[in-house]
Amino acid sequence: MRGLYLVTDRGLAGDRPLEEVVLAAVEGGAGVVQLREKELATRAFVESARRLKALLEPRGIPLIVNDRVDVALAAGADGVHLGQEDMAYPDARALLGPDAIIGLSVETPEDVREAEGFDVDYLGVSPIFPTPTKTDTEGAWGLDGLAEVRRMSRHRLVAIGGLNATNAADAIRAGADAVAVVSAICAAADPRRAAEELAAVVDAALADREPARR
Repeated sequence: MRGLYLVTDRGLAGDRPLEEVVLAAVEGGAGVVQLREKELATRAFVESARRLKALLEPRGIPLIVNDRVDVALAAGADGVHLGQEDMAYPDARALLGPDAIIGLSVETPEDVREAEGFDVDYLGVSPIFPTPTKTDTEGAWGLDGLAEVRRMSRHRLVAIGGLNATNAADAIRAGADAVAVVSAICAAADPRRAAEELAAVVDAALADREPARR
């Protein structure tokens, strides 16, 4: 789990079809897509996930479903992202199988310590900065908090919350392996160009960090 990670927001996409925004973001460099739907009924959620799966699979881009293990199963998604109030990780792994991608949000140091006992594919460190797209959290980690999570955890880290082209490199330098964005792409007038700019920033920061890890 490295690079640019798109989290969808149908409302921020405005009048544009969600699939159009997602395709533009992928063409611009997003390497993972998480479908997040807080308002859709289950049937519509599954249908949306199936459309995105059909769009992304030929391009080799994983589709992650936010919160809903049942929707991920029904749509044949590549995995699920779990919050602290969602299905417990061991139950989700048992249902989805060993090959599914499972991410877990961590909002406190206690969450991070507990996750060390799980074979999750990544931790979503959330939020890094306050953001209107995610208000149901314990508080912002900040860059220092992200760096502390890096010291505590063996897992790959996906930073999310208030990130954009001006601060994405800072998140990578603090220890993130990927940067997840919502409004920076979904609300952009040109999602493809926004993704290209972000992907370039993230990839450059990852490349600069690699010598220090050798």
